[in-house]
Amino acid sequence: MPSPTTIGETFTDDEQRALAPYFTNTDRPIFALTNLPESVKGALFARYSRSAKSVRRLFLDEFLGEMAAAAPAPTAVGTERADRLYARVLSDYGDDSVAQLGGAHIACEGVSNLLTKVLEWGRLMAYLEQSTRYVPFTDRPGGRWKYHVPAELDGSPLRDLFVGTLDRAFETYARWIPSVEAHFRAKYPKSPDDSDAVYRSAIRAKALDTLRGLLPAATTSNVGLFGTGQAFEALLLRMFSHPLEEVRGCAQQMLAELRRVIPAFLARLDQPNRGGRWIEYLAHTRRDFSRTAAPYIVEAEVEPRDEVTLTDFDPDGEVKVVAAALYGVSALPDDQLIAVARQMSADDRVALLRAYVGNRTNRRHKPGRAFERTSYRFDVLTDYGAFRDLQRHRLLTLEWQPLSPRHGYIEPAAIEEVGALDDWRAAMDESAELYERLAAAGQRDIAPYSVVMAYRVRFYMEMNAREAMHVIELRTSPQGHPSYRRVCQLMHRAIAERAGHHAIAAAMQFADHSTVELERLQAERAMEEKRAIRNWEFGIKNS
Repeated sequence: MPSPTTIGETFTDDEQRALAPYFTNTDRPIFALTNLPESVKGALFARYSRSAKSVRRLFLDEFLGEMAAAAPAPTAVGTERADRLYARVLSDYGDDSVAQLGGAHIACEGVSNLLTKVLEWGRLMAYLEQSTRYVPFTDRPGGRWKYHVPAELDGSPLRDLFVGTLDRAFETYARWIPSVEAHFRAKYPKSPDDSDAVYRSAIRAKALDTLRGLLPAATTSNVGLFGTGQAFEALLLRMFSHPLEEVRGCAQQMLAELRRVIPAFLARLDQPNRGGRWIEYLAHTRRDFSRTAAPYIVEAEVEPRDEVTLTDFDPDGEVKVVAAALYGVSALPDDQLIAVARQMSADDRVALLRAYVGNRTNRRHKPGRAFERTSYRFDVLTDYGAFRDLQRHRLLTLEWQPLSPRHGYIEPAAIEEVGALDDWRAAMDESAELYERLAAAGQRDIAPYSVVMAYRVRFYMEMNAREAMHVIELRTSPQGHPSYRRVCQLMHRAIAERAGHHAIAAAMQFADHSTVELERLQAERAMEEKRAIRNWEFGIKNS
């Protein structure tokens, strides 16, 4: 198992004793949460997004006092008998559905951004990840910047080049944060109505959003996962078959910790005739298909495309959505309802869909499943930073191509305005040169670690209209990052104009096409107002 390249957190003896009842270990970066109320586990992971602290440190700082006053930790009554039952049902009867009835929370800390994408692949799991918007990656635990050095480079003359190149990228990122913040303060002066905290948070988020393109894909992050035993089994099978040593090593550590909390659900993983064969199948199929496909694509020139291309849709999509909406209120068969919907006028179909959607007062009010009757497939070419945000949507089909410098990079306008253009382009060039050196040395699998997030990656998103509504309305909200806002605005226009599904596009009434200068400002104002109301109500209740 590859050794970690990040500096592990240390705890005092007293802290270790306090942590021991609630975490499966206190000295490794992968661990499960135990003996905690579900709400506390969720709250701990929720803090990941905006905190540079580890989960165990957050627990000590923010939760331990309340836990000390709570009831004693639950005992393991009945677990031995339950484990035997699960093992018999899973192994003897092969009834996989019972593995959906138990789950676990596990933390993976100090893992690269390439690994976070592997961890966040499964649809039936929940994830929280450290954000590049709220957490500046300027800490240097043990004197090292926060990035992963792949074990595949141990003993290689390219290791020093890798470390030197990534060190310079982080140094450039950290050096420009104060100047970029000053630039945005000058460009967007503080309103007298805004508190210092609101203004400071909005400016910091804007600066970090602008500079995140300098961070390489090797940048480490903290991820919290919650899933059923079945979901973890599927995740670990994929990870054990992965070509990267970091991913396989993380899988081994996860399995060790999960076996301390849900052992029966993972009993088949290392059985040669079960998990072993499955892992071999996944690994061999990936390698064999890559070799078989190479002659058809290796010489092909990449044709130019826009940032977002709607590559597939159903011209009759709106007719079918109307028919699906009618299904639940009629006694007619499906194909007859399609004929009925096709005979309607366009205005009648619009009116029916408007009634089916109803009076939505916010984006969380979603229409029914009739909107799942048609779908859209988008080919997207945007920066890796935006891809990281869009990839986390799971109720759709998404696949991405290997990260490389071949598609060029983005260059935020503020980079030139603040005078950082030479440093930005130097980081881009060094990243591309390192990638090519690694690929030429036969290290194509690990070469993406070296690519900074400003470089573009190609991926597709295929989703039904109901999920498209969720993605587009969420990711075009004014507080969103400009990159993914633009992508989802283009998706919305394509549904209306290229697909001609005007009624479906109109139902996405919270898609925001406005131009926003300081993205987080309105959201920070709203959060402060909510905190003030909550504090006032708390004061009334306790007066």
